[in-house]
Amino acid sequence: MQRYFVWTIGCQMNRAESQRIAGYLDSAGYQAATGFSDADLVILNTCVVRQNAENKVLGTLGLLRGLRDKHPDLQILVTGCFVDSDGQDLKGRFPQIDFSFRPGDYPQLIAWCQEQGMFIEQAVSAPRAFSPCAFVPIIEGCNNFCSYCIVPYRRGNEVSRPLDEVVCEIKELVRRGAKQVTLLGQNVDSYGHDLSGRPDLASLLIELGGIDELARIRFLTNHPKDISLRLIETVASIGKVCEHLELPVQAGNDDILRAMRRGYTVEQYRELIHTIRRKIPQVSLSTDVIVGFPGETEEQFGHTFSLIEELRFDVVHVAAYSPRPGTTAWREHQDDISSQVKKERVNRIEALQAGIASTMNSQLHGRLVEVLVEGKRRGKWFGRTRSDKLVFFEDARDRLGQLATVQVERTSPWSLGGKARY
Repeated sequence: MQRYFVWTIGCQMNRAESQRIAGYLDSAGYQAATGFSDADLVILNTCVVRQNAENKVLGTLGLLRGLRDKHPDLQILVTGCFVDSDGQDLKGRFPQIDFSFRPGDYPQLIAWCQEQGMFIEQAVSAPRAFSPCAFVPIIEGCNNFCSYCIVPYRRGNEVSRPLDEVVCEIKELVRRGAKQVTLLGQNVDSYGHDLSGRPDLASLLIELGGIDELARIRFLTNHPKDISLRLIETVASIGKVCEHLELPVQAGNDDILRAMRRGYTVEQYRELIHTIRRKIPQVSLSTDVIVGFPGETEEQFGHTFSLIEELRFDVVHVAAYSPRPGTTAWREHQDDISSQVKKERVNRIEALQAGIASTMNSQLHGRLVEVLVEGKRRGKWFGRTRSDKLVFFEDARDRLGQLATVQVERTSPWSLGGKARY
């Protein structure tokens, strides 16, 4: 039997697309391999949003070139944001690649597979292996063109999936055992604007709220300029929608936000956070921050530091700016902040957030929390609370896919630990 291995890096959208690719290959009679060395077909699902991710892609392609020398029959496919519109150029740079297809372009993949003599069930959307948590893309592409971001150039303009199609897919996932779905989009708040009747994300959440066996609903990633009051109020009113929002701020200074082409001011973002917390009192909030954007002064960085200190997020993902060829920032701005300064600013944000998260999580000590169990790691079950806190706990019973009530006995900035009570 032929074996495949899907290597995935980057966002949750990539993870969802890898699940779908695995589903197609399962339907063709392939079996999942445990790594590169025992696979006949390798698919790299790539990310180039940051330099570190691109370096990992390049390193993996180098590794596969060496593996190909030992196993000439190995087939190598590449998808994700590493693939631009000129697939031939990519193959010219990396002759070890047999085929590349743009992210989400499953018809291209299916056509290639059929050329290789594989029969693909085109209706299959996920691997047959059970998982209590499913990721479902609902809108592809992005129309925002933030100055630092390569995604719109690689994934194209926004295209929403029909609401009925999404609901049908999620019902099937729930039938297979999924307890939670995460709706995905580069800008999930724009869902539906291009569809007949213009349904929005709130409309979709209302529909999904009526699926009996579905326990939890999440969605990401949001854009501060597009998240609506109707959506916030819908999250507050539907019990199955988790009280957790990812809302990237990227910078705490208006001049930097303007250069980033983010489309909002610091004050508008601050007011949005206050509205969300007023409407959803138990909400947990995550954000993304980029430091070292071209021209960022120490004072401007200080504004970002102070905003994080003021708003007190549950999670902050911080990254140093890296120029992406083809973006507006790459064309118009010199990367004039040294790597040493960028690293120092990243470290300062991380240290600040570790203190904030430590204080916030310590307030959960002794509390009972509901955990959707996703798997086992180092002998302990793990899962997440409705507010997206990672929890490890001990229990001799098989708890996979169950909603466990856990008493928190240990806290840290990054996770919680405890024992199952029921």
